[in-house]
Amino acid sequence: MMCVCANVLALIAVVGCKGMPTLVEQERLVQANNLVLDHVTARAVVNVWGEPPHYRSLFTHFFVMSDQRMIPSMRVVAGETPRGWSAEVHAGEGLFFAYPDRGWLLVFLEERLVYKEELKAEELRTIVETWAYEDRFKTRLEGAPRP
Repeated sequence: MMCVCANVLALIAVVGCKGMPTLVEQERLVQANNLVLDHVTARAVVNVWGEPPHYRSLFTHFFVMSDQRMIPSMRVVAGETPRGWSAEVHAGEGLFFAYPDRGWLLVFLEERLVYKEELKAEELRTIVETWAYEDRFKTRLEGAPRP
């Protein structure tokens, strides 16, 4: 019994040590264009690539896939679910970065990169235009940007 408890504690210690890489390690990943999900923060991306030309903070529902990846609901056709969905949903304040010059849409949740999609500049421009259109209908209580 004592041996089992010791093994469980050792396993917990090993799993607990496996966490987020240091900021320097994250920045190296971003410099190498190796955007590893759950291992890169928004700060690391901004430190390496600079402020995103377009960004948005939005309460978002995420489809959790069977391999634990997350897909923001805005990237799924309304009324449909993505293939491989595990029937689990996570929700929270998503931070969306659009880098048209680099061709990336990045989404962070709880400070971690949870979604990345390589898109053409035109596709990213369409997303940004949608954000601007939606912002026109926000009330002051919802935090609409002031003209």
